[in-house]
Parts: sequence; structure tokens; C-alpha cells
Amino acid sequence: MGTRDVILDAAAEVMAEQGLANVTTRQIAKAAGLTEAALYKHFASKADLMVAVMRERSPGFSPLAEALRGGGDLVGSLTAVARAAIDLYRAGFPMFASVFADPATLAAHKEELRQEGAGPHKANEALAAYLRAEQEAGRVRAGADVRAAAGLLLGACFQYAFLGHMSRAGFADDEEAAASFVRTLLETLTPTPPPCHEPSA
Repeated sequence: MGTRDVILDAAAEVMAEQGLANVTTRQIAKAAGLTEAALYKHFASKADLMVAVMRERSPGFSPLAEALRGGGDLVGSLTAVARAAIDLYRAGFPMFASVFADPATLAAHKEELRQEGAGPHKANEALAAYLRAEQEAGRVRAGADVRAAAGLLLGACFQYAFLGHMSRAGFADDEEAAASFVRTLLETLTPTPPPCHEPSA
């Protein structure tokens, strides 16, 4: 492992433990077993280092994309997305919260995301696109707002992960939570079967 990766790993660990506002480059250097001067050979500033940590060490959205490409049925795919989202948000909260506590790092990170055409909204867009394809195939009700549906599912996962850091989240485990979110969402998304008429006597 190169020196740059050692620094990034140490910074991510210290940042998760103490929060960005309380982290100093001296603490990061100590955790990495290096001098502060060594840090500045690889990163121009603390903000530059923190943005690199967010880009290279924060949980990515690839598990959500993989869940959508899994080829399962609607229920299975959405449940896999919900589980991946819960894991992502739970793991990312300490780092995300730290970045929001530091305006300079947040601004730099947002600008980098803008330049790359990336950001957390991409998960919503990917899920909405999946639901739109299911809608065109007749498995999601015509006229359903798939963008809102994507936001509702990911929003429920986000809140569940947040509550898990604070208190009990109201479900036995992540599997139950994911299944419940999907089941409730699909009650409004799936087409209503036509009523069955009893043959007249």
C-alpha cells in the first residue's frame, strides 16, 4: 500500500471517530505513522485531503446499481435495493455528517461532484429509471409517479439507517425493514387486478 492510501485510510478512520470539525492534520499524521510534512506532499490542504477521503473512502452507490442489474423480479430487486441502501446510509452517516460540519470541505466536495456529474441523486435517478422500465412492461401501474416512488423507498431507508444510530428503528432487523418498505410501496405501485365476477346462475 502506498503512502497516499495509508494517509487516506488513517484520515477516514480518524474522521469517523472524531468528526471532521475536531480532526487535525497532526492527528491524521500520527494515525498514519507519518509526519505532517508527509501529508502535505500528497495533499495541498486539509480540505483537499478530506475531499479525497469522501471520493475514495466513502461508501459508494455501486451496490444499489448491482441490485438493479440483478435480473430478479420486482419485489426481489426492490428489496435488494432497500437492503443495499440501508447498508450504504448506515455506513456513510459518520462521514457525511462530518463533511456537513465543515463548510469549506462541503463546498469543495459539492463542486467536485458537479464537475463529475455525480452525487447522491444518481441513486434516485437509477431507481426511477428501473421503475419506469417496469412500468412500461406493465408491472408498475400506469400513471404512477416513479420519481416519487424512488424517493419514498430510498428516503425510508435513509431514515431507518439514521434512527438506527440514535435509537431502536422499530423493526426486528434490516431484512424486515426492507421487506416492509417494499411491500408498502408496491401496494400503490402495482396494477390492481380486475375484479372477478361470479358467473350468473
